[in-house]
This record gives sequence, C-alpha cells and structure tokens, in this order.
Amino acid sequence: MTQKQNQEIVQLSQLAQKAIQTGQEQLALTYWTKILQQLPNHIPTLTEMGKYALSKGEIKAAVNAFQRVVTIDGKEPQQWINLAITYQQVQDEQNEEYAIQQALKADPGDLLALIMRADLYRRQDKKHLAAKTFGAVASIAPSMEKLHPSLHSSIQFARQYKEEYESAQGNFLDEFLDSHYQQMGGENLQRFRDSVDILLGRKKRYDSQSMVFHYPNLLPIEFFEREEFPWLTEIEAGTNDIRDEFLQILQAEKGFTPYLVYPEGQPLNQFAELNNSPDWSAFHLCKNGIMQEENIKQCPKTMALIAQAPQPIQLGRTPTSMFSLLKPKTKIPAHVGVSNVRLVTHIPLIIPADCGFRVGNQTREWELGKAFIFDDTIEHEAWNNSDKLRVVLIFDIWHPHLSLSERDMISALSEGLAHFRTQVS
Repeated sequence: MTQKQNQEIVQLSQLAQKAIQTGQEQLALTYWTKILQQLPNHIPTLTEMGKYALSKGEIKAAVNAFQRVVTIDGKEPQQWINLAITYQQVQDEQNEEYAIQQALKADPGDLLALIMRADLYRRQDKKHLAAKTFGAVASIAPSMEKLHPSLHSSIQFARQYKEEYESAQGNFLDEFLDSHYQQMGGENLQRFRDSVDILLGRKKRYDSQSMVFHYPNLLPIEFFEREEFPWLTEIEAGTNDIRDEFLQILQAEKGFTPYLVYPEGQPLNQFAELNNSPDWSAFHLCKNGIMQEENIKQCPKTMALIAQAPQPIQLGRTPTSMFSLLKPKTKIPAHVGVSNVRLVTHIPLIIPADCGFRVGNQTREWELGKAFIFDDTIEHEAWNNSDKLRVVLIFDIWHPHLSLSERDMISALSEGLAHFRTQVS
C-alpha cells in the first residue's frame, strides 16, 4: 500500500467515525465500503462494521464481519471475544465456547475471556467449573482502582460466586463428614478439621506451599530421615529387579507419555518448555489412583515392592507411581506439589554423573540403590546436565506424622469432594 493510499484509508476511517458519532450511519457504511473496496482485509474496518451490525441486532452480518477478522488474523484475544459476544446474543453456546477457547489460546490470562468462560459455565449449570474459573478471575484481577469501571460488577460477581460455592461445598462436607467424625470417637482430629477449613477458605493458611490441599501443623521437612521408613530396606534391596524390568520396558519403547500435559488455554508459567515434551516423560504404573493395567503387567516385581509402602488413598488423586525419565541437558524448573499429606519417594535406577535434585535449601545427588523421601510441597527442582538418560522410580506415601484416623478422614474428604463435584457437574 502506497503512502497516498494509506492516507486515504486513514481519512475515510476518520470520516466514518465522525459519521457514526453524528448519527449518519448510512454515510459511515459508505466510507467503510470504500475502504474495503481498496483493502478487502482491512481488520479495523471489518471490526467496526461488525460492532455496528451487532448494535443493530444484525447478527448474521456481525458474525460474518468478526469471522473474517479471525480468519485473516486471529492472533488477538479481542478478535475472538467479539465473535463470542455475538454468538452469545443468539445463545449459540457451542460456537461461543469455541471462540472463548481461541481467545484464551491467544492469551491464557486475558481477563475478559476468563470472565466470559466462567459466565458460560454458570449458564450451563457447570457449577464446579464456573466456581473454579470465577476464582481464577478473582485471583488475577487487579485492584478496583486499576480496573476499568465497566468490569467492576463482573469482578464483584466472580468473588461472590466463588464464596457462595465454597459455602455450599463447606456445608455439604460438614454434613458428609459428620458420621465419619462420630466413628472416630474421642480421637483428636483438630488438624484434620483445620485442614478442611483451610481447603474451604474458612481459615488462612500459613507456612506452606501446598497448591491444593494443605494440612496444618505438619512440619515442613525437606528430606526425611531414612530411619523413619523401615519398609524401604526391602524396596532398596530390589533395585536391580526394578531396574531390569524398566530396561525391558525401555527397549519396547511403548507406554511413555510426557510428564506434563496441560490443555490449551491454561497458563504454563515456568513449564512452557516441558509441556507435552518428551524431554521429561513418564511410564505410569498408577495414575491419579487408577492402575494402568497394561503397564503394570510388565513389571510385577516392581509392583510387589511398591505394595510394601503405605501409599495414600485419595479418590481421583492418589496413589501415584511411575518411572520418571529426564533426558540429557534437561532441567525441571522449581515448583511445588499439591498437598503435604503425602510425601514422594525416589528410587534411583539410572543415574549418570552431573545430575542433581534440590528441595528447599538442600541439594542431593541420586545414588543407585539408595532411596530418599521428601515433601514436594517445598520448592524443588531437578536437572540432568549429562549426555545420558536419568531414570528414577517415583511413588507417593502417606506423611508419617498423620495418625491412622487422620488418614481415614483425608480419604473420606477426597470421596466427599468427588461426590459433591459429581452432583454439581
């Protein structure tokens, strides 16, 4: 486009804007048409025409204009938001949801797109997803002073919806857990009760980085003393058997998946490079409490040894066990785990030189046949600076300082949460 053409486009755009402001809508349409005759893919003009059509209730014309914009470009969240708003007007939830998803794919942190996704879930009566998304809105929204006035009511609603959901969930769990409390008789379950209050936002959490479920008054210990876990001796003694089974699996080259698989539209933060990457992969034995039958058939000795450990039972979450593979020149960024009620066990299997693991202020090197157990809610990271593969067997266990009654109550809590979410889904 020549400088003269560009000047003409700018002038026509200004004239169209002035015509709209003075109520001369047909004149504005004439100017927009002239622009598109010269530049059929002029995004600002198509956008203005879409907004004008939407204001007049001309949905088909608005959809056509906004659809052309995302087809031409589609890189800006607002382009997809305009399309989503238009589909919302005619209650086309399928296309509205797709447009919102594309907006969040362009920018996972776009506040307006998150508000629209949360409101869509609300209209679809998907209460758990709505509360989760409204919670995300409330957490990333700037202070009201920095927020555009048009968004004030939306942010206030997001906070209110989240609070009401948590209150309903709390009332449900209080009733659900009451019979379990009674079964425990006079057992001291104050720590468990505090954990529920923290989970539901009734009390503030202190001195922990558990991402989902925090249990109060469990000391944050980076690496636990080996002597606390006498059952480890038998597992360590079986290291060669575990390693031999893994090598057979590795040779078959089947069943390995990326360790991190985040869906599109979810913020990746420090894990952007490792999401869906084979550089950090896993061969799952038990995933989120579900045995991976085809995988465990290949390592019966490993599974028999893991069975010696006190693995946690949390519906939809634990137990977990896997072979974890870290390729050469790969680093796992610092991060924290979901809950301090469980600890993580590492059984080193293939450990080249120049590999390391840090939990809090302590850094260790893996040693073949020597397990260690740590609290993964404390910031930790790992690296393989060698030119060879690093492999460890990973499985979780109950935190040893939880009583048997507390463990039973935590299992009941996870069951209650699952039932509640089933009811509101």
